[in-house]
Amino acid sequence: MELADEIVINAPKDQVYAALNDPEVLKQCIPGCEELIKHSDTELEAKVVLKVGPVKARFSGDVVLDTEGAPDAFSLTGKGNGGAAGHAKGGADVTLTADGDQTILRYDAKAEIGGKLAQLGSRLIQSTAKKLAAKFFKSFAEVVEERTPA
Repeated sequence: MELADEIVINAPKDQVYAALNDPEVLKQCIPGCEELIKHSDTELEAKVVLKVGPVKARFSGDVVLDTEGAPDAFSLTGKGNGGAAGHAKGGADVTLTADGDQTILRYDAKAEIGGKLAQLGSRLIQSTAKKLAAKFFKSFAEVVEERTPA
């Protein structure tokens, strides 16, 4: 499954990048996130509860950031286990482009799922993933814009 989109955030690029690396901001924005622990600058551990169709699962997983191209671009990879509901793994490439006082955030993500979740059908999985991504980025833009001095 692949997802790609872009959003415009009314904040300078350095603030957007800093927020993407702030566990408190991420925890606030990730749908269903119960816990987000930063183990290092590039390693995070997350606990997230998600409902996909009739399946509700608590996932625990690890995320690794590759900040080599920062602050213009970075990528992340992660894998999570939802017990009987299944498992997921994937990654995303994110680019940040300054546009005056705004920042254009583009992402290109790929994910693979297995277990019960995989049996739900690709349409339901794809639409749920799109909704979750849209919800995350909408929340993220709002939080960053609130923190940006006028």
